[in-house]
Amino acid sequence: MDLKPDFVLNDYVDRNRDRLDVENTLTKYWRPFKERPIPSGKISSKNAFLLFIVLAAITSALIFTLPYPNSLYVFVIMLYSYGIEAFYQVKKRDQKYPIAQLLGRTDFTLFPAAGYLCYGQPDMTVLLYIAFFYPWTMAHLGLNDLIDLENDLARGMKSITVLYGSKKTMYWITGFTLLHFLSAAFFLKQLGVIARYGFLIAFMILAVSNVYLWKEKSPKAGLKILPLFHLTLIIYAISIILDSLFLVP
Repeated sequence: MDLKPDFVLNDYVDRNRDRLDVENTLTKYWRPFKERPIPSGKISSKNAFLLFIVLAAITSALIFTLPYPNSLYVFVIMLYSYGIEAFYQVKKRDQKYPIAQLLGRTDFTLFPAAGYLCYGQPDMTVLLYIAFFYPWTMAHLGLNDLIDLENDLARGMKSITVLYGSKKTMYWITGFTLLHFLSAAFFLKQLGVIARYGFLIAFMILAVSNVYLWKEKSPKAGLKILPLFHLTLIIYAISIILDSLFLVP
């Protein structure tokens, strides 16, 4: 259902700050064309905003093909996500505490929840999922901030690493990883044997990634383990799908 208008919104809100980037490590990682389209001049800010409106309208139309009240659940999550994404980009320009980060990553947390609510209902399963996934999003955010420190300093962004330094950012990453593990104890009760084994593999990857980060203590180490964090999401998704297909209790 999501055509990723939030990605366009991100670039639009941050269009002036992105021109201040001094290195493009994360840009190369995240973007297939290795550049940001608005700062590079490939697309104007006006056209970017129009593209956001078009994609948001198409997404909304697709959402309302869902049965009611599921369509309403997903539409509300979409509106919330756009609002909190804009808040995150603006708030982190001027803050003494990581309010933007703590609230901003709730949209990422709700994306898979929206998928569940396409046909499911608000219940204990989705609530436990949110509690399970939110710490992962915070660890992932800290990792991105550690890698992108130079750009955040140049842009005047109050990221986790700008606020607290590299070492405390590593504590942030590991602390939220541990919370992720602890919350899994409750969420896994909703899943079967296949998912539990799959999640165990993902937990091992996250644990090894954190050990490596503490060993190397550098943004380059963060960039090396970033794909491993993303790999765990793939493992989680495949594990849940296989679990539901084979229904092993």
